[in-house]
Amino acid sequence: MRNNRKLSHPLTAFAGAALVLAGLTFSATAEEGIAIPAPAVDQAASTATTETAIFAGGCFWGVQGVFQHVEGVKNAVSGYAGGVKETAAYETVGYGKTGHAESVRVTFDPKKVTYGHLLQIYFSVAHDPTQLNRQGPDVGTQYRSTIFPTSEEQAKVAKAYIDQLNKAKVFHAAIATTIEPGKAFYPAEAYHQDFLTQNPTYPYIVYNDLPKIENLRKLFASDYRDKPVLVAQAGIGN
Repeated sequence: MRNNRKLSHPLTAFAGAALVLAGLTFSATAEEGIAIPAPAVDQAASTATTETAIFAGGCFWGVQGVFQHVEGVKNAVSGYAGGVKETAAYETVGYGKTGHAESVRVTFDPKKVTYGHLLQIYFSVAHDPTQLNRQGPDVGTQYRSTIFPTSEEQAKVAKAYIDQLNKAKVFHAAIATTIEPGKAFYPAEAYHQDFLTQNPTYPYIVYNDLPKIENLRKLFASDYRDKPVLVAQAGIGN
C-alpha cells in the first residue's frame, strides 16, 4: 500500500488537533531528544570553508528545520537520495519502491562545525536512529535512517560513531542507521523547502518537528541559531 504523508498525514494531524480541542488524548507523540556523547573520531582539521553532508531521518521537513538552526551551517536543502534521478519526485518516492530516502543536504563550514558534531546533532535531536524504515508516524523505506557520506572520511567517521554509540548502549535499542556511499542527491520540489519555517502551525509540524527545534536549543545551546538559514535566501544549489 502506498504510504504518502502529503495525502494521509494532514488528515491525521487535523483529526488529532480536533481531539485535543475536545479534551481527548492525541495518539501521536512528539520527538524526544537525548543527550549523547560526542564522537571519539572526527574528521581532520580542514582549510576548506565549505563541505557537504547528506542525512536521512524520516520526514525531511523536520531534519531540514533542525540543521537550518545550527551555527556553521550555510544551507540545508530537502531532497531525495538513494535512487536514480528519474524517480526523484515526491509523488513517486511516496510509493516506497524507488530506493530513495527523504534526505537533507547540509552545506557547512568545517571550521565552525565539524562533520562529527553534525552527526551528534543528527543522532541526538533530528530523529530516532533506532527506528527501522520508519520515523514517528511515517512508515516505509523512504523514511529510513541513513547517512549518505560524500567522502571516504565521512563514511569512516559515521561508522566509528555508530559503533561507539552502540557499544555505549546510549539508546534503548541498536542503531538502525545505514551508511550508503556513492549516492547522488536530488533537491525536492520548491514547496517542500523551508516548510517548517513557513508552516509553524501546520499540525504535523507542531506535533512532530517543532519539538526537535526545542530539543536542539536545549541540548546544543552553543550551536543554536535563533534565525534559521533558509533555502529561500541561500538557494537550492548553495
